[in-house]
Amino acid sequence: MVHGEPLKFRVVAANLTSDNRQTYSPDNGNHSNPEGAGARILTALKPDIVLIQEFTTTVPVRQWVNATFGEGFSFSREEGKQLPNGVISRFPILASGAWDDPVLDNREFAWAKLGLPGGRELWAVSVHLHSKSAGSRQRQSEALVAAIRANVPRNAVLVIGGDLNTRGVDEPCFKTLGGLVSIPVNPPADSNGNIATNLPRNRPYDWVLVSPALNGRAVPVLLGGETFPHGLVFDTRVFPAMERLAPAQPGDSGLPMMQHMAVVRDFAVP
Repeated sequence: MVHGEPLKFRVVAANLTSDNRQTYSPDNGNHSNPEGAGARILTALKPDIVLIQEFTTTVPVRQWVNATFGEGFSFSREEGKQLPNGVISRFPILASGAWDDPVLDNREFAWAKLGLPGGRELWAVSVHLHSKSAGSRQRQSEALVAAIRANVPRNAVLVIGGDLNTRGVDEPCFKTLGGLVSIPVNPPADSNGNIATNLPRNRPYDWVLVSPALNGRAVPVLLGGETFPHGLVFDTRVFPAMERLAPAQPGDSGLPMMQHMAVVRDFAVP
């Protein structure tokens, strides 16, 4: 970044995974390993911040982060949870932890405070809401909002993202979360305009939601020579320029044990 230019960064929500343990696995070097699909997708997207769910790996996490993103990336992950949430960041992680999820005990709300250039801070929260009912997701959202208000400075730059398991764009949890973050009028979509992120592409499960000031700094996602004005739902099966996105392969999003599509949003701040 040249002095005086905006700081540009990419945020990705990722409940991808692969293999029969719902685990992020390394590639075997020639891109033929279906267990490496989640890692290949994340490498191709070149994120700066990843809000990741079901963050288990078949190799040590540090080794997986180095291979997938680079040695300069930091990470934080819940410990002792069956389906841990986590944050991976090109920017230093100044502090991290988890706030209690009152509905589920196999994961919590994982947070990390990131240090941006110029001494600024960004709070990132990785969430994985309940899949069973809108009522459960509403209860979780109320608890999350309360935790953020109790622990995060009022005017902080805030990113909440991950697998909300929402069945539509009108669930009550969005009104609750809307007290802290902007709910997009035009959500990220693929090249066909589809905003759904589950494997059959009929439910909008996954989101990247940001505080109003940061939302005003959103910019189009440019990837593989394609432009997505409101952000991208990345499905390798429909992306029009997969040949430009090595090491990801055209069939990666549909391989066995792959769950959801990645959601990509880009920002440029002064």
